[in-house]
Amino acid sequence: MARPHLPILAAALAFLAGPTPAQRAAEPPKHGAPPPFFNGVTPEQGAFYAAGGATVEHHRDAAQELAEARLLQAQLAALQPQRKGQVDAYVIAVALDSDGVFAREAREAGRVLAQRYGAQGRTITLAGPDGRGGATLPRGSPAHLDMALARVAELIDRQEDVLILYTTSHGAPFGLVYNYGDEGWGVVSPARLDALLDALRIKRRLLMVSACFSGIFVPALATGDTAILTASSGDRTSFGCQADSDWTFFGDALINQALRKPQSLDAAGKEAAALIGRWEAQGKLTPSLPQMLIGERAKAWLAVLDARAPKAASQPVGRPAVSLLEKN
Repeated sequence: MARPHLPILAAALAFLAGPTPAQRAAEPPKHGAPPPFFNGVTPEQGAFYAAGGATVEHHRDAAQELAEARLLQAQLAALQPQRKGQVDAYVIAVALDSDGVFAREAREAGRVLAQRYGAQGRTITLAGPDGRGGATLPRGSPAHLDMALARVAELIDRQEDVLILYTTSHGAPFGLVYNYGDEGWGVVSPARLDALLDALRIKRRLLMVSACFSGIFVPALATGDTAILTASSGDRTSFGCQADSDWTFFGDALINQALRKPQSLDAAGKEAAALIGRWEAQGKLTPSLPQMLIGERAKAWLAVLDARAPKAASQPVGRPAVSLLEKN
């Protein structure tokens, strides 16, 4: 009998054995069990615990957790110090849900914002696996977001520098939902994020929140030194969060299109809102009503950051969010 060709034999055995642990780890964990705890308390109790940063984490392998901690520490340690006399931007892009669309959106948002605002070396992305073979990154979670913000607070000059925070996840009327497969649940409420930024004394901030009901963050976090854009008003859902998509409507319109262009944040926000409105009308969807508020003092440092925008627009990537409407 002829000797089998070894590469072909190896490939056949690998197929029969199924994916390796490394390959399985590259897939975003799937949601299965319903979230515990928050469904069993009153809205008032839920708001109280969410404001305190309550989360549920369980069934985590100790060796995997150590590897995860090392991933996070490597990103935190790699952040470069601020430069005296310059308005340095520090970007954090975080996917708080393990559905692949959020990981893919956060990863590209980190790249676009770093390029636009000259934040290479000062950007951290918390996104977990994206299901498309992207680089291994620490997962997005409230605890990891807390540590990333604390590290930025250590590095910045609070009189000069700016935090740029992009979050993407599912949302609820009481905040951003953290749901990492069946291993982690929690909520980042407006009160929690506001208290955290105040405690860290991060005053100059550009906040972009992609989630249903995300407009609830506007009144809670609005200051003269804050610019905030959200995917919806506080009582509306937003769209495009199917797990196999590359973008939510808000992420595609704002990050993948408007902020790739040489225009101000104000113009980009208006362009994104108009584009989302057209997509929603096309799909006969209830308007999400994206929100934008730019504080008076924020306009000065935004002008400095906007001046760094690329002189020519870059091309959008991924499958357009509006392609979801073609399936209906």
